[in-house]
Amino acid sequence: MNAVPKTSNPDIVLAADKLTKHYSVKRTMFTQGTVKALNGVSFSLQRGRTLAVVGESGCGKSTLARQLTMIEAPTSGRLLIDGEDVAGADKAKVAKLRQRVQMVFQNPFASLNPRKTVEQTLGEPLAINTTLSARERGERIAHMMRTVGLRPEHVSRYPHMFSGGQRQRVAIARAMILDPQIVVADEPVSALDVSIQAQILNLFMDLQEQFGTSYVFISHNLSVVEHIADDVMVMYFGGVAELGDKKTIYAHPRHPYTRALMSATPALFEEDRTIKIKLQGEMPSPLNPPSGCTFHQRCPYAIDRCRQEEPQLRLVDGRHVACHRAEEVGDADA
Repeated sequence: MNAVPKTSNPDIVLAADKLTKHYSVKRTMFTQGTVKALNGVSFSLQRGRTLAVVGESGCGKSTLARQLTMIEAPTSGRLLIDGEDVAGADKAKVAKLRQRVQMVFQNPFASLNPRKTVEQTLGEPLAINTTLSARERGERIAHMMRTVGLRPEHVSRYPHMFSGGQRQRVAIARAMILDPQIVVADEPVSALDVSIQAQILNLFMDLQEQFGTSYVFISHNLSVVEHIADDVMVMYFGGVAELGDKKTIYAHPRHPYTRALMSATPALFEEDRTIKIKLQGEMPSPLNPPSGCTFHQRCPYAIDRCRQEEPQLRLVDGRHVACHRAEEVGDADA
């Protein structure tokens, strides 16, 4: 996992280079403000691997998803899909690139059109983006229904006729129907019953093994991330706090924010439980960001340098960390 994308690597299917998204908002009747939802995010995604993006609400996870799926254009920075820069592509090229990146949303009931049958929902992207005949589209829909664990004869049903887990399977089938290279999954199991979550996660993993799809898996549940991810990117206040291999980060987190998130994860067995790290305060206002490190107001390890100088991502112990004291913090409880 690289913090700075290496676009010449053929195994890199998606790369973000200093991706930034700012929104102009009205503060008062006469003044404008700027919300820095994303602030220079860089990472790369390898073919057939899963990058999990974690962090608390408001850290920029969903904004990142909208950039990666080209729903919104970034304020600055580059987004490369298979080495092709989205910013420099014309409309026809962007339309082709969009077929390679699909999305699964959090709430399947909200993301599926209640007035369309499953057949219409799955058939629409095929009709728009392929030259398949009606018979060929029907065959592919039936095959995809079986692939995601649904019965092909249920294509005439409407979304309200399915359970929550079945609706999410339909949403996954819609995302996979064009055989994309990349799927961005934004909290895809958080709206489901716990008993169904494992089934959907296993389905994601089975589809990845079968089709070689790369995933950007957005979640706030670190237990889910541990189950499905290959690499982990921890976000805070629109930036990257820590980025690296899952096993490396879970075994020995180096950023104070990552350590706090890890300690909050429930553990069934006593030997797996750690001392809870309670963060003081809340995430600062995006309209009034603090100087220096954006985490220093809540960090128990903050020093004067943290309040004055913004830390940059740097390689520490096999992962990238944006913390001035990463070496000391990581060894504090060793």
